[in-house]
Amino acid sequence: MFNSIFRKKESLTDTNLLLAITICIFAVMYIFSILVFGGGFTRPQQFLNLFNENAALIIISCGLSVVMVGGGIDISVGGITALVCMSCVVCIDDRGFGVFGSLLLALGIGLAFGAVQGFLISHLEIQPFIITLAGMFFARGATTMVEVKPRTVQDEVFNALRRIEVTIPGLGYEARNGNYIDAKIELGVIIALLVVAAVFCILKWTRFGRSLYAVGGNIQSALMLGINVKRTRFCSYLLCGLLAGIGGYVYLMHTGSGSVTQATGAEMKAIAASIIGGTLLTGGVGNVIGTLFGVLSQGTINNIVVALRLEGPWWQGITTGIMLCFFIVLQSVILGYRNRRRISGADGEHLK
Repeated sequence: MFNSIFRKKESLTDTNLLLAITICIFAVMYIFSILVFGGGFTRPQQFLNLFNENAALIIISCGLSVVMVGGGIDISVGGITALVCMSCVVCIDDRGFGVFGSLLLALGIGLAFGAVQGFLISHLEIQPFIITLAGMFFARGATTMVEVKPRTVQDEVFNALRRIEVTIPGLGYEARNGNYIDAKIELGVIIALLVVAAVFCILKWTRFGRSLYAVGGNIQSALMLGINVKRTRFCSYLLCGLLAGIGGYVYLMHTGSGSVTQATGAEMKAIAASIIGGTLLTGGVGNVIGTLFGVLSQGTINNIVVALRLEGPWWQGITTGIMLCFFIVLQSVILGYRNRRRISGADGEHLK
């Protein structure tokens, strides 16, 4: 019996193992918060607010996970988000673009950044960090060219769209004044969950997804398998740019405004969410379901900081940094142990 259990553990892939660890740690952390702090943590709406507040970050983090699985990185997504928000606000109110026109604009901005950066990285083989760093500065600069002062969307049709909420039956609660308050999620949450499902299917069941894991794992082996490495890497950045455009539009739907300083640090939060979710910086291992739980884990940590009444704004950064280091060390220890087991097992089979 013990041998069969051991074989099942060995058959678990690195991606699924890290995903299981991420989900378990998030569950333990949230249950701990309920038992220790109670209050809002016991209400389903607080859990749903993790999605409401982080819908755009979930989408952006999925894009980061895609390029990180392929062994790349993209730190321009925060700047792209700010540029999308400001451009859409100006075009909706001053140019009469409307909801559909502004959505096409957001997708176009994201695809343009993804295509240019993807071409420079995949075909000219320039370091991804340098190219996307330049992209981040360009996006932030372009945002100031569009509009310097913060703007709020005045268009009634767009505001009506962003006010749409979906009621979740049976998860509401009774307030102190006796009124029953329904549990609700924003429209952006539905978009974010659809994106997670779509990217999960792409990575798991498409040729592009299998090629991306192969390229991230070992480029030379991927070339020997006949995989078009340049095209795979280009498509990963193109998809990341597209998701940054969608994430920027969802960000606008949540805030209803555009600002030069919007989404500052979003790229670092997205990278942290991907790593916490089990995506390796070295590539070849990752899962967007884990990335989703990585975002939720960061949101839960922020709520715990608030519950502890740590008022300094630096505490959220400190706790996120500690959590990130913990997951990196945990990943290194677990994967290192599994690799040693595989090597020792292979040596044992060879000796036999």
